[in-house]
Amino acid sequence: MTSGEDLRAVMRFVPHNVAVLAVDHDGDRMGVTISSLVSLSLEPPLVSISVGKQASLYELLRHAGAFSVSLLGGEQEEIALRFAAGRPPIVHWEGVDIREGQFAPLIDGALGWIEARTSAEHDAGDHTLFIADVVSVERGPAQSALMYRDRSYHPL
Repeated sequence: MTSGEDLRAVMRFVPHNVAVLAVDHDGDRMGVTISSLVSLSLEPPLVSISVGKQASLYELLRHAGAFSVSLLGGEQEEIALRFAAGRPPIVHWEGVDIREGQFAPLIDGALGWIEARTSAEHDAGDHTLFIADVVSVERGPAQSALMYRDRSYHPL
């Protein structure tokens, strides 16, 4: 039988997009680096994200009902590392140029931004798959995307 580590070993060589998922619920604001953003449907516009049940923002995301995603540009590796580091939430945002989105902060200089309302949650092992209705999208100024492959970040 295949293990999770077997799957991880092969998937680590597939390039993944890198984004910061941001949630703001009743003034509690958190962000985390993700590589699980997927465009599910164009009619209607739907995206999905997969978030580990042990993630620090997991419960906040479930209660917020909406989120923002900043698709990081090729020059934003430092931001990806910052939000992947598991630092306290207040430290995440310190010194990061943002603007307020409809639901949560958007990181300046990104490749683009997506804001969405959660419409469904599906249990998926140690993660939950969140499906969301896209409320707005915007192209940012970054000219290249930040990708994650084989334990490191790469501009594309």
